[in-house]
Amino acid sequence: MFTGIVEHLGKIDSLTRNDEGGRLKINLTEAKELAHELTAGASVAVNGCCLTVVEHGRGFFWADLSRETLERTSFGKLPNGRIVNLELPLAAGARLGGHFVQGHVDGIGRVERVVPEGENRWLSVRVPQHLERYVAEKGSLAVDGISLTVARWREGIAEFAIIPHTYAATNLRQLTVGDVVNIECDILAKYVESLLKGGVHAVPERITIEKLIKQGF
Repeated sequence: MFTGIVEHLGKIDSLTRNDEGGRLKINLTEAKELAHELTAGASVAVNGCCLTVVEHGRGFFWADLSRETLERTSFGKLPNGRIVNLELPLAAGARLGGHFVQGHVDGIGRVERVVPEGENRWLSVRVPQHLERYVAEKGSLAVDGISLTVARWREGIAEFAIIPHTYAATNLRQLTVGDVVNIECDILAKYVESLLKGGVHAVPERITIEKLIKQGF
């Protein structure tokens, strides 16, 4: 479990692909503190995707990628040298600064625009159609592992107001129109949808929109 608060930046040194998946090497030259905390088998979110460290050394670590990961995330499209966001799992008792992020990427979004507004910036991302039902204005969305608030939501495009700190501390500063980003929707929206659908393990009394309204939701 993560929070979407990016702690460090790394760089893709190597990304090899094969029929079964691939292998990713992350350079930690700019994240030396993180390098000291990693061990074989440890989890780390790379651009919002939870990966397992299979090998590590001074200033780098390797992670294996399944075919599912390559197909579901942006890793199948990123070049060597690309800057990536890094975050270690949430520690017990730590403050939750963003929102609950599982590191399970739902799909790939595409940058529509990055526009300066004073010292801030507006970032617009087109959300895959099958994920649109999970997005809500003022709700949370993880973009490349960054916990962001949807400031505007219209016609499949989520817009975010990016403050200078977030822009400087994450890979957002390298994004340009057309770039792909990992999208993870709020886990709460997924569970609500699952309950509303019902099924074999549904609650005894089916939840409906009408009943939620009557209860004040």
